[in-house]
Amino acid sequence: MSSQQPFHIVLVEPEIPPNTGNIARLCGATGTILHLVGKLGFSTDDRYLKRAGLDYWSEVDIRYWDDLDTLKRSFPDGRFIYTSKKAPQSYLQFSFRPGDFIVFGKETKGLPEELIEANLQTAVRIPITGKVRSLNLSTSAGIVLYEALRQTGALDGE
Repeated sequence: MSSQQPFHIVLVEPEIPPNTGNIARLCGATGTILHLVGKLGFSTDDRYLKRAGLDYWSEVDIRYWDDLDTLKRSFPDGRFIYTSKKAPQSYLQFSFRPGDFIVFGKETKGLPEELIEANLQTAVRIPITGKVRSLNLSTSAGIVLYEALRQTGALDGE
């Protein structure tokens, strides 16, 4: 991947081990930093989590945070992009920058509505044209991250 500032994937209270394992593998493949925030719905020793990440765990920079506010205070210049099906703009309309923090909520509830409402300028959604309510968390992370990488030229020359 590019030598530019890495992207960050932030998972707030993820609940399903294979999703987090798949996202960890995605982060390892793209040089993206993975932040796990709050109470996890599983142990990081979980065999399903490790199985989904296969043997790539050594390639992933994983950081743990008690809450989102602590993470944000640790990166005062960071730009946080919040994902939600209730966001006003599509991720395809948004202009990503190297180093962005792309934030995803827990599988069953997503991010709090108040958080989205307070950050409408940096809230994005993945358009869904069918009758399905939402996409899988790891699928969503891959879609948005690869668009961010594409927009910033991080995939050029690959």
